[in-house]
Amino acid sequence: MSKRNTIIYWVATLWLALGMTSTGIVQLMKMKEEVEKMAQLGYPAYFLTILGVWKLLGVVAILIPKFPLLKEWAYAGFFFAMSGATISHLFMGHPASEIFPSILLIVLTVVSWYFRPADRKTT
Repeated sequence: MSKRNTIIYWVATLWLALGMTSTGIVQLMKMKEEVEKMAQLGYPAYFLTILGVWKLLGVVAILIPKFPLLKEWAYAGFFFAMSGATISHLFMGHPASEIFPSILLIVLTVVSWYFRPADRKTT
């Protein structure tokens, strides 16, 4: 793997980890704004707990060495969660400022997955 690709991987992965960790913690704390946003989107408040736990576990999975299959599942989970968030906001007609964070996390997920080193791939 080239030095450039390694840098791209780690920058995207660390930003992804930061984004997922921060949003996961906010969701686990069930901050008032998050509960209101979930209700506005039509989801129950307990969904915040599920998403928060999954995000934090996914961050651990992509950062620890080895376990490439687990990493694949984490990347897939991040992609599905963030694409679901994007679509939910679009269907509700929310402004771009509310849609952008989930799109950014999708992009970071894809970039991190694409540039991951060989020892973090399943094949």
